[in-house]
Amino acid sequence: MKKILFSLAGVLIGVTSFAQVELTPKEQAFQDSINLVNAANAATAESQEAYNSGIALFGQNKMKEAVASFDKAIAGDPKFEAAFYNKGVAQYKMKDYAGAVKTLTAMIKLNDENSKAYFQRGLANQKLGNLDKALADYDQTTFFDPKDAKAFYNGGTVLFLKKEYEDAIKKFTRCLELKPKYFEAYNDRGSCYRMMQKFDRALADYSKAGEYGPKHAFVFNNIGAVKKLMKDYEGAKNAYTKAMALDPNFYLAYNNRGAMLLEQNKLAEAMKDFDKALSINKNYAPAYNNRGIVKHKKKDYKGAIADFDKAISLNKKFGNAYANRGASREMNRDMDGACADWGQAAELGSTLGKNYQSNNCEF
Repeated sequence: MKKILFSLAGVLIGVTSFAQVELTPKEQAFQDSINLVNAANAATAESQEAYNSGIALFGQNKMKEAVASFDKAIAGDPKFEAAFYNKGVAQYKMKDYAGAVKTLTAMIKLNDENSKAYFQRGLANQKLGNLDKALADYDQTTFFDPKDAKAFYNGGTVLFLKKEYEDAIKKFTRCLELKPKYFEAYNDRGSCYRMMQKFDRALADYSKAGEYGPKHAFVFNNIGAVKKLMKDYEGAKNAYTKAMALDPNFYLAYNNRGAMLLEQNKLAEAMKDFDKALSINKNYAPAYNNRGIVKHKKKDYKGAIADFDKAISLNKKFGNAYANRGASREMNRDMDGACADWGQAAELGSTLGKNYQSNNCEF
């Protein structure tokens, strides 16, 4: 029995005792290349798995976790363009606009002809207030994709913010050539015409916006603004009222109708509109300023000052609110406070404040 066990042990030892085989340099190089391919395939598979996980998390609105997965995908494959792009989109949705710009810039270095990357970076730059960079990104988008109506539209919005209305109109017009029922482009082109005091064209575009788009309150609010500038107060009132009917919480229409009524010296009606606007949005500074003007006109100077105080607390750069508060302080026998307010208003660019200061205060 002992002899049999010994023989089996000898067999086992023989099975595991192979001699070392030496590879030729050519064979070793071939083996190394196979190992590299296998390692690369494993890394690619892991990177793809991380990317797929990021997409799933993105779909669940778990943006922070999605970014981490896309980072893992990029670590496994530093040229994974889709991972860079979707990471940038996720960062944008997280409001990490600077991070989105950085990520999308890295993607563009990998592929400088990807129109979607430029467009997405343009959105992030616009959120950051980098208007020139945003416009350049939208222009690059349309260079690589001349049929991207949205990029032309966004370029127009940037130019509108830059107060370059004629160039903005060109962008909106090109957008509408590509997408004739793009109601936002009609609306915003109408606003350009309004700022240029081309009121008939503005009304025509706002009407088109109302025709092609949903019955948006803001379109009728804009129509009201134009009609007010045209001194068509009844038409303006009807438009603002229509906006309110479409959206009872559209506080801008209440404020704007109130401002029109204030201009007509219909103080009681104006007060009701400002009160309504503030009941909807208690943080809307212009309505406090406007209500303060009504109170000032009604000789309620303390009440007016309180409203101007609130407007200024919400917007420290509200020049006309300082100017108006100065006027109420003057009527409340506080000339030092009045002059201080008018000086601040003048510094903020308020013509009203500058006029009050030059006419009433010593320098």
